[in-house]
Amino acid sequence: MFNRAVSRLSRKRPPSDIHDSDGSSSSSHQSLKSTAKWSTSLESLLEDPEGVKRFRMQEKAKEIYMTFLSNKASSQVNVEGQSRLNEKILEEPHPLMFQKLQDQIFNLMKYDSYSRFLKSDLFLKHKRTEEEEEDTPDAQTAAKRASRIYNT
Repeated sequence: MFNRAVSRLSRKRPPSDIHDSDGSSSSSHQSLKSTAKWSTSLESLLEDPEGVKRFRMQEKAKEIYMTFLSNKASSQVNVEGQSRLNEKILEEPHPLMFQKLQDQIFNLMKYDSYSRFLKSDLFLKHKRTEEEEEDTPDAQTAAKRASRIYNT
């Protein structure tokens, strides 16, 4: 429902570009004017694509923080103490605010979780099933047909 409302309101009026005297776009002037407009009503915020982007970013950042990173998180992620974020960062969210944590979590998964997954019963069972399917006559026939079709 929220997405439909945003979509409908965003199509209502295209965003206007604000230009400096030299003709270049001025994002700082646009931000000042936009934020003043956003503060008048929710509808004004939702009519501006930049407003929608900022609104969603703050909402999503808070959701990520409260679910995974806060001390009271329901599904707290194991990250180093110095990588922990202060809740104040949510006041001015930006696209790269979780990048350091994301990189750290990716490396934990790559060097820890992934190697354990490759040794897990789940993975090994799936691998055996695939290997058994490859050995069936139907699979060999299909492979031969595919190699003739693609000349491999």
